Amino acid sequence: MKVYFDTPLIVAGYIANHPHYAQSLRALDEVSAGAIKGVISAHGLAESFSVLTRAPYLPPIRPHDAWLYLSNDVLPVFEVVSLTGAEYREVVEKCSQNGWAGGRVYEALHIQAAKKSGCERIYTFNLKHFQQVGPDIRDIIVSP
Repeated sequence: MKVYFDTPLIVAGYIANHPHYAQSLRALDEVSAGAIKGVISAHGLAESFSVLTRAPYLPPIRPHDAWLYLSNDVLPVFEVVSLTGAEYREVVEKCSQNGWAGGRVYEALHIQAAKKSGCERIYTFNLKHFQQVGPDIRDIIVSP
């Protein structure tokens, strides 16, 4: 089964005192074990690096350590899907047409990447927003 991972799952899997650490770690372990096929977007990869290196974690996560985590624990076992310029345009236009402002565009980008890669499930901790942006696939949007 192909499962799309929203950015907070990747981040929480690295931060032992994160409230979603245990859930994220279990899901990441399923990917590492080959029980599920993990998918992230190229945008999600960059977003994960950004959050890991800028959020107020104590101790702070150095860019090099964030990269080591992503390059050693995430990238070897995850498929990374990229959107084209035309797909970005389509997502932003859809947000405009639906009146979705602000960060909803990021949820829409994640959903587009999941659809593009043929994911059968989307893992997120932001169920409400993902289900609002993806009502046609709300039954596959779950928390791990």
